[in-house]
Formats: sequence, C-alpha cells, structure tokens
Amino acid sequence: MPEVSEAARALALRCEARVNELARRMSRDSFAGLPGYDRLPDEMKDVEIAATVRHGVRLFLRRALAPEPGEPGAMRLFRERAAQRAEEGMPLHLLLRSHSLGAYMLWQALREVTAPGEEAALVELADLLFASQPAVVGGVAERYLDERSALEAERWAQRRSLLRGLLDGTLPAARLATVPFGLDGPCLVLAVGAVAAPDEGEVAARRRLRRVQTALDHCFGMEVPALLDSGTEPGRAIVPGAAEPPEDLARRLSQAAGTALRVAVVPAGGPGEVPGAARTAGEVLRVAAGCGLPPGLHRLDDVLLEYHLSRPGESGRRIAALLDPVADRPELLETLRVHLAHGQDRRATAAALGLHPNTVDNRLARTAERTGIDLATPRGTATALAALLLRDAPEG
Repeated sequence: MPEVSEAARALALRCEARVNELARRMSRDSFAGLPGYDRLPDEMKDVEIAATVRHGVRLFLRRALAPEPGEPGAMRLFRERAAQRAEEGMPLHLLLRSHSLGAYMLWQALREVTAPGEEAALVELADLLFASQPAVVGGVAERYLDERSALEAERWAQRRSLLRGLLDGTLPAARLATVPFGLDGPCLVLAVGAVAAPDEGEVAARRRLRRVQTALDHCFGMEVPALLDSGTEPGRAIVPGAAEPPEDLARRLSQAAGTALRVAVVPAGGPGEVPGAARTAGEVLRVAAGCGLPPGLHRLDDVLLEYHLSRPGESGRRIAALLDPVADRPELLETLRVHLAHGQDRRATAAALGLHPNTVDNRLARTAERTGIDLATPRGTATALAALLLRDAPEG
C-alpha cells in the first residue's frame, strides 16, 4: 500500500475520535433505509453490526495512519460476520448494501472534518477508501456464498436421507408426521427407469437428471421429492396429494431424458403405506420390462398376472431353474422373451430381432428340446413367462 501524506494522516487521526459515534449512526440511522433492515433484531443492529462497522472504520483509519503490507487477519471479522448472516438467512443484497453504504458514510465523515485547504488530503483518503472496497465486498460475498452453499448442500443431503428412509421403510414411525414433504394424506409413489447411464460423464449425467427432475415438477405442478441418480437402479419419487398422474407423464420424462423411460405408478394412502408402494412400483417396473411391454406408464393392473407369476419363493426358484439348460445361450433366452412379448407371433418376433422366421422357429425348438417347455400349450406359455420373470427377480 503506498504511503499517505502527513496531511492525509492528520485528517484520518481527526476522524478516529468519531469512530463510536459513526458506528452508532450507521447501525441505527443510516442503514434504516435499507430494504429489510427494520426487520433485523435490535441486538444484531446494536451489537454485531455496530461492532463490524467500528472494525471497518478503524481498519481503514489504521491503514491510513500506519500502513502495514498484508495485515494478516484484517478481513477475518468481515468474513465471520458474512458466514453468520448467511446462516441466519439475511439476504445477500442487504449485507452488501450495508457495506457499500458504510463506505459512503465514512466518506461523508471524512468530508465533515476536512478543513479548507485540506482538499488534496481528502482526495488521497478517498482514493484509499474506494480502492479497498473491492477486496472487502468481494471477500464478504465469497464467504456468504460459500456458507449458503454449504448450508444448502447439508439441507439437500438431509432431505434425501429422509426421503430414502421414507421410501425404504427405515424411517422411525415417530418421524413420519414430521417429514417435510407435505405428506398428510394420499400420494402417488413412482418408480422411474434408469435415467442416466452408469458410464455417462458426470456433467452430462447431472444435466440429464436435472432435466428429468424439472419435467417431473412441471408434470405435477409442484416440487416433487425424488431420488434420481445415474446408474442402473430406478429412480423413485413421491407426489403428495396426487390422485392420478398425467397420461403423458412417461412421454414427457422420456423427452427430458433423451431416452425412452418406463414409469411405474402405485397409490399410497399415507406415509405409512409409502414403503410398500415403493416396493410394488419397483416390481411393476421390473415385470413390465421382463414381459416385454414397451416403455411408458405402467400400473399394477397392467401386469397383474405377470406380477403374480413373478413372486419368488421355493416354488419360484424351481420354476426359474427350468431355464437353466439354456442359461449359456443368451440368444435363445432373448428369442423366447421377445416371442412371448409379441404374443408368440413368429413374424413379429423375427422382425423385432432382425432374423428370418425360420431362425426363430429353430431357436424356439432348441429351447423346447433343452427345457421341456412346450409353448404350444397355455400351461407351457405361462411356465415360460413365469420362469423368465423369476430369473430377473431380486433375491428374497
């Protein structure tokens, strides 16, 4: 910092005796016209803000009277107060306006004690004052935004943890009434097919997930609590108070994601029914994919038979094992799956797989030879469908 003249130091010394008076005037009167300042607690104005003003004025005058390069820790109080104001919810514009107005009031105080002939000294101190403001305002804004970002990240993590506990059924019953999602009655529970691929770049995945969340909010006209993550696991969401989803829900979410999505919807009567509805929605999503339904909006009634056939258990494991003889031939399993999804229409199956109809016949014949499942009978068709669904079912 450049040396200041003796005349400028004398002017600063004359102003130093008015520091306490100036702090009181700023914190009580000068700042009163700032939007929202009148709603701040008196204790904050009289103690903390007044102390910050005194610190700022004395810091400036100290620099004028005895410049010290660097002055370690000079900004610490400003930054600490900025973090405190962020935690208390003071708007950033009010905080920055108070700093800017404080600099102006200090300039006025310097003018008031300037005698005729000291104009050059006043200009010198004004240069010093205004040159110091970018560092002060920038440091305050930076610390405030850092604190707000940390608080928001903590709030977001807590909200996700509560939502996950609610969906998984691990949230204690005593806390169900306090979850911050507006759940005081019926709601819809959604399962959404994987939105972003696990190998997709982090930035691209975040953008895709944000678009889907925005589309979800727009579809229901509210901020929908949702757990949407990149990877192979389906996303989950709760829509408070919604009776029926929009029929174009899956289309709009797919458009936002840039890929065809499945969306399963299950109603819940209240917070206590959410975990069961979430499990059912996940199963409906899996079953709809397993039995070859095209991506779209799925309800339990759409896959009721297949859902029943896919229930695990001892008998379920034995049915799933019927396809073990072709486990090493994924093309046979895929042909069987597509064939059943297309109502056992050999030409439609061939078109879907890009094969000749005779190739489809040959693959189905080899599957029947190895497994003993006869697709020509209703019993064989139901058995094949159940075996496919049960092979995809999660353990337990």
